[in-house]
Amino acid sequence: MKSLFRKYLKASIAAAIIIVVAGCGYHGQFVFLADAKEAAVRSTWITYWDREAGGKDLAGSGNKFRKLSYFAAYFDESDRLFIPQELGDYKTELHKHKGNSDSYLTFVNDKKNADGSFAMKDIEILRRLFVNDAAMEKHSDEVIALTLQGGYDGIEIDYERIWKDATVGQAFLRFIDKLYAKAMQHHLKLRIVLEPSTPFAGEGFIQGPEYVVMLYNLYGLHSVPGPKVNPAFIRKVIAQMAILPGEKEVAFSTGGCLWGDNGEKRFLTELEAKSLALAHDADPRRDWDSRCLVFEYAEKGISYQVWYADVKTLNYWIGIAKEQGIQHFSLWRLGGNLDMHKLE
Repeated sequence: MKSLFRKYLKASIAAAIIIVVAGCGYHGQFVFLADAKEAAVRSTWITYWDREAGGKDLAGSGNKFRKLSYFAAYFDESDRLFIPQELGDYKTELHKHKGNSDSYLTFVNDKKNADGSFAMKDIEILRRLFVNDAAMEKHSDEVIALTLQGGYDGIEIDYERIWKDATVGQAFLRFIDKLYAKAMQHHLKLRIVLEPSTPFAGEGFIQGPEYVVMLYNLYGLHSVPGPKVNPAFIRKVIAQMAILPGEKEVAFSTGGCLWGDNGEKRFLTELEAKSLALAHDADPRRDWDSRCLVFEYAEKGISYQVWYADVKTLNYWIGIAKEQGIQHFSLWRLGGNLDMHKLE
């Protein structure tokens, strides 16, 4: 069995290197609970640090994605927004494969310090940007200007950890209101990405923007081994986010995570996970609840466990969300994936 698996996996990885998507998904059959008659509307992200692999995924996806978000614009040491050169230079090349998809520029509350270090998901930046109406107006103008300068169709705001401070959270809602009004004036679309821990009820999200809720990292760098999401988590968060106005979307994560009993933890792409399984003669098994693939191996006295998603996993998660009335989906992210053209 293992020799057959290794032969199969070698062929899969070789094909992926050549054309990335190679029709090499796991062939076990599962009964999906959802009615798949209605096609899903799909969106995805491409990152500046993995732009070439992301571009290959996009080229091999068969124009599956209606919206493409370029990740990301962030802040310098003076709280000024900028687009990393790696992303800006690559946007023209990516447009060859974007088909009819709309392009969005994603804004995140990450900061690059003067010494080159990063402050990730920095709530202190948001406190300064949202300190009063004048500061919000200035920030929204900067967001609009950078989006227009880059020739994008829309804006995507992905500010995280905002609800750890109720004052920042309420200011964020006022900022969305101001930004949406200005985006409409400039014929720009607006997407707001929200964490699953967002207190959706009673927070006053306005009608107009598209809201995207992240359904991943149930398990991850903060936890013991497990799937990035499972059916119970999908159903719970979708029920909670039902109060959001207008068009709603959920986001699932590709790839997976590695855990070592020495404390090592890191995210992996699907291709990296499959390469590890091949290198260590491991035979991934399908977790029945989440439909993730799981395997273990040992190296230099350290035991590792890997959980990751393939296209079968993603289609299963999408099917569950469709059961709950969701028809719009995003995938975090392109790069190192197989069989993107097989997405439901």
